[in-house]
Amino acid sequence: MKSHLKHCVPALFLGALAIAPTAASAQGARGWRETLFVPTPQGEWTGPRLPDGQPDISGHWSNTIGNHNNLTDPQGPLGGDDEGPPREGRQNARPIKPRSERAPSRVSDPPDGQVPLQPWARAKQQEFLKYLNNPIKPEYVEPFARCAPGGPTKSFMWHGYEIRQYPGYVLFLFDSGNRVIYLDGRPHLPANLKLWNGDSRGHWQGNTLLVDTTNNNSKARLGRSGEFVSENATIQERFIFDPNGDRFTYDATYTDPTVLTRPFTITIPNRRVTDKTPPDDWNNLTFPAKHAGTEPIIEAYERVCVEGNGDHGQVVAAAK
Repeated sequence: MKSHLKHCVPALFLGALAIAPTAASAQGARGWRETLFVPTPQGEWTGPRLPDGQPDISGHWSNTIGNHNNLTDPQGPLGGDDEGPPREGRQNARPIKPRSERAPSRVSDPPDGQVPLQPWARAKQQEFLKYLNNPIKPEYVEPFARCAPGGPTKSFMWHGYEIRQYPGYVLFLFDSGNRVIYLDGRPHLPANLKLWNGDSRGHWQGNTLLVDTTNNNSKARLGRSGEFVSENATIQERFIFDPNGDRFTYDATYTDPTVLTRPFTITIPNRRVTDKTPPDDWNNLTFPAKHAGTEPIIEAYERVCVEGNGDHGQVVAAAK
């Protein structure tokens, strides 16, 4: 693939994030979900298949609810450096919308849209949030700001990505790193080997790719609002594809007794991106030529982070 050098967003300019909506505004957020996002039901796959029998879901995709700024309040008031009222030197800032008019939390369970963190973990999450714009310790630097992999779930919240399929596995190509889901029944890696995007084993059931992910290294965050899990986390994922192959719903249920009071589920709607998709900030990387007045190209660009292979220390212990 072609190489495209692009600076990652410096941590200094990462916006501070808002936390939980009230019960009333949370109801409004659920109304937004019910109106604009209908989860894909599980069922049979009626679309084209690859020679090895896999449903053909290859191509370019993007999530349809905001970005990675805030897990529980995407498109919400993210502070002066992200989204807020106009101020000096930033005349085009978007106004803050009421909670009921913003995108819903990506946490679909529990119903309040919040990650059920244990008290010590909630305090650490608030600490990450407090120092997001002023990272006085290395652990406060949001890993994604240094182009580290986003983790199994957060990778689906940032720009477009590509799915490629091969006999026995599915490959995801993200802005930061890639992820392989093996379908050949091989066992998980030894427990002492930890990966940014975890170790994934999956199989197809109708229109749904069911995935069991372990071996998380706990370095990635779930959002710039600071939520996290530990090395002990396991993830049950469902990629539920529309039979037409134009959309899919991603559900990830996290279980982690070290950090959580109970399991929780993240839901992210996704759509296919083609050269005919209306341009927006999500698709510029996937089809950069269409925004330069030239013929669309289908090959996704690789991004090379200028901070390269900088050290990303683990900040959350495997046990507490």
